[in-house]
Amino acid sequence: MSPLLMYQLVALLLLAIGLYGIVWRKSLVGMLISVELMLNGAGLSIVAASQLTEAGSSVGQIAALFVMGLAAAEATLVLAIIIVVAKRFKTVETDAVSRLKG
Repeated sequence: MSPLLMYQLVALLLLAIGLYGIVWRKSLVGMLISVELMLNGAGLSIVAASQLTEAGSSVGQIAALFVMGLAAAEATLVLAIIIVVAKRFKTVETDAVSRLKG
């Protein structure tokens, strides 16, 4: 088995765990962690492909830095949203937040 295939399988596993977490988690924080796992899988896939193929390694590293920056910005924004939701609804559970008051 080639090293690139092993890295891609690990990245796919991270993506699958993240997708599972988004679908089955009830907490907004758990969903945030799941999205971070998915972005880490994407970064791993990009770096492995750039290092183990004929593509330029610097392009892959720049793309991975872009993914990391995107993950940091996303985490900051989502944590701010979670704080606002927690103050307003007194919980971060998605079931309690999704009910409309009327």
